[in-house]
Amino acid sequence: MDDDLISAMANLEEEKALALVRNKIKAGETAFEIVEQCRQGVEIVGKRYSEGSYYLSDLIMSEAILKEVMELIEHHFLTNGTETNGIQVIMGTIEGDIHDLGKNIVIYLLRSSGYRVYDLGVDVPPEKFVEAIKETGANIVGICVLLTFCIGYVKKLVDLLAEVGLRNKVKIILGGYPVDEQVKEYTGVDFVSNNAVLALDIFERVARESDDIRRD
Repeated sequence: MDDDLISAMANLEEEKALALVRNKIKAGETAFEIVEQCRQGVEIVGKRYSEGSYYLSDLIMSEAILKEVMELIEHHFLTNGTETNGIQVIMGTIEGDIHDLGKNIVIYLLRSSGYRVYDLGVDVPPEKFVEAIKETGANIVGICVLLTFCIGYVKKLVDLLAEVGLRNKVKIILGGYPVDEQVKEYTGVDFVSNNAVLALDIFERVARESDDIRRD
């Protein structure tokens, strides 16, 4: 994989990154390939922030560049007959948390792979997730959490789904920096991941299993 776009994203070179994306689209690179390069660049930004060489403003800048890149990608691929695979996914950052960079990357990866994604945004209460499931009929739910004190709201959502009789009808994928197997056990979600590409693999596996069940 070429590292020119990765480097531009990592170095916060806005105009260069946008120009590279335009060139890559013209050259026939797929949306997934472009998004993955952007993800790697943003990951480097995060590492530099944790090491102290980047500041909060740099994190915000990287997110702003990423959003511009994704607007270019979505405009191009959605207006050129991109087919959906018929699989619906609900995504949102759980109540009390307003972080959405990781969520947005996963959404872009999913959409570029043909999923129909309903983005509920950030600070989403459990009740709103339930309403969205009822309204859309989606059976895959992706939840983002970065703040550890918000994990309790994820458990509240899982418990609420059980109360209304929907728990067995949906698969819940929880993503974010603090998630691990202990969080999975505590919240009762089906899968956890703190890596966007690995999360996409989980979504695809769940989608295949759901499709097999429908055919049976």
